[in-house]
Amino acid sequence: MAWPVLVFDIETIPDLAGLRALHGAPELDDDHLYEKVMAERAQAGQSEFLPHYLQRVLVISCVFRNAEGLRVHSFVDRETDGASQEGRIIQAFFNSIEKHVPQLVSWNGGGFDLPVLHYRGLRHGVVASRYWDLGEDDREFKWNNYISRYHMRHLDLMDLLAMYQPRANAPLDAMAKLCGFPGKLGMDGSAVYGAYRAGQLEEIRRYCETDVMNTYLLYCRFQQMRGGFTEAEYQREIDHVRSTLAGWDEPHWREYLQAWGG
Repeated sequence: MAWPVLVFDIETIPDLAGLRALHGAPELDDDHLYEKVMAERAQAGQSEFLPHYLQRVLVISCVFRNAEGLRVHSFVDRETDGASQEGRIIQAFFNSIEKHVPQLVSWNGGGFDLPVLHYRGLRHGVVASRYWDLGEDDREFKWNNYISRYHMRHLDLMDLLAMYQPRANAPLDAMAKLCGFPGKLGMDGSAVYGAYRAGQLEEIRRYCETDVMNTYLLYCRFQQMRGGFTEAEYQREIDHVRSTLAGWDEPHWREYLQAWGG
């Protein structure tokens, strides 16, 4: 398996500023605006889940693996004086792609994470020339780029395993647990907005990090299946992940290892 690899996952909340721009209602505060929009969507028979372009990116968590080792990093919108830093964290994420040109790996990244990052990046004027290269600047990218669905420079593991058939998609939590990994800890995506309103930004960041670690472990299992890892190489990588996590002094990694039986 070639390094570097960057596995990513995002957590989002409703874009209330965007909802206000599209729906008006300046007399309503954020909570009442959100309730109004949800009521309108329910009356129209629409899902409570807002479209991609109205998902505000709150956290982008990454597992980065190269020849030097494994690390986890999160880009978090901590806001400054009440102003969102969404554009800054999206730009920082794409800057890391520009710097390392890694293989990107996700679980449903083609269906959710990347379209959200595209729309929100467009809104904030984010620059990501390497990511968008389809061969105009680097000829190799014509045949293997981040954008085309059937290329491996971005591997949406869920999409590939389902043979690009949405009805065959599997949830990350279920597949992680079936493969012997911890799966989701603490919350799921539906609880993120409530946690954000309760001021639990660090809890959201930790949840996102454990989710992206589940994705990395499934990617390792996939590499074993496709011959990218021998059985011995796969076991060495799993042992490396365990030992690396054991050296990180944060409660979610201790909980993660305990759930993993370590």
